Amino acid sequence: METLYNKHRLLMSNTSLDIVRETMDTISWDRQLVGIRGSRGVGKTTLMRQYIKQKYGTRAGEALYCVMDSIYFTNHTLLDLAERFHQMGGKHLFLDEVHKYPTWSRELKEIIDLWPDMKVTFTGSSLLQILNADADLSRRVLSYNMAGLSFREYLHFYKGIKFPSYSLQEILTDADAICDDVCKVCSPLALFNEYLRVGYYPFYDGNDVEYYSRIENVINFIIDQEMTLFCGVEPAYTRKLKAMLLYLSDNLPYEVNIAKLSSYLEINKTTVLSYLSFMYRAELVNLLYTDNKSVTKMQKPDKIYIHNPNMLCTLCTQMNIGTLRECFVVNQLSHNHTVEYSKANGDFKVDGKITFEVGGKEKTFEQIADIPDSYILADSMEYPIGKKLPLWLVGFLY
Repeated sequence: METLYNKHRLLMSNTSLDIVRETMDTISWDRQLVGIRGSRGVGKTTLMRQYIKQKYGTRAGEALYCVMDSIYFTNHTLLDLAERFHQMGGKHLFLDEVHKYPTWSRELKEIIDLWPDMKVTFTGSSLLQILNADADLSRRVLSYNMAGLSFREYLHFYKGIKFPSYSLQEILTDADAICDDVCKVCSPLALFNEYLRVGYYPFYDGNDVEYYSRIENVINFIIDQEMTLFCGVEPAYTRKLKAMLLYLSDNLPYEVNIAKLSSYLEINKTTVLSYLSFMYRAELVNLLYTDNKSVTKMQKPDKIYIHNPNMLCTLCTQMNIGTLRECFVVNQLSHNHTVEYSKANGDFKVDGKITFEVGGKEKTFEQIADIPDSYILADSMEYPIGKKLPLWLVGFLY
């Protein structure tokens, strides 16, 4: 136990509070059981440590931070830890990467039943199943999904330029005023192009090669470790998943032909659909359908995108600017909105009512002229022209 307290103090002392994401303020940390899920590399651990340092300081006492693959848990249980922590006056237990502890859900349920005055906050993979875990915690846990940096957060995180976030409706109705405020402070186009290359993950240090290498490591870890653990993928088949991801990255936006994909990978169609579902849950791809309400479990998606622009830049051998634009739009809108593939008119339908066409500065309204609530998201623009809005504005949604 003393070892955990010493590690806690050391880790908190080394945690910087220079830049704290606003996600911090959206989480109800005082609830008894809070879960923060997200893909590897988006900053869950940093956010948790920053909260602890802000709220409790660097010394362990009322709070204790533990990484769940610690050697401590080779001969101690989580339940034992919680009991001793509670006896010593502990109030808030923070468990990082809880999915690395096999019986996490059963023991968490017992902890909150035995000590209702103790709070537990945990982080876990985006693949973590709270509803279908050994002990169903869905009615007890307040769950959050954490994304990588938006364009707005990138400006704050890397450039020291702070702007508020805006709702989609505010962006659609007040685009002129928002663009005025942004352009007074910075030149968004150059910064946006940089964001598309290196801005999504909060670990860019100025070296593109190392950054993309770290993203590759994230992808490999998700496929080799998390998908075998959570999705039951046989280790021998992880190469098929990587081959599928590389194939998709070079053929995007991919209008799905399951038979062709099945033939290329030499696996059956049912397995292809299962793998696509796993990759979507793991935040490696985004799957779009023409009607989200009628999607069945094994229905093929209508379009597939790599999850975020930086991952696409890492995987793709010949980048298509149109694909990169659409990848960005789907990634940013999917965080808090429902995005459907608009097969007939426009590129995407958002929340079932707003149509977006994505393109370059010269894009016209020809394809969406007669569609109500339709807009163009155009690259290489600083200011809107009517319902043609700068593409980068979508990066101010969170």
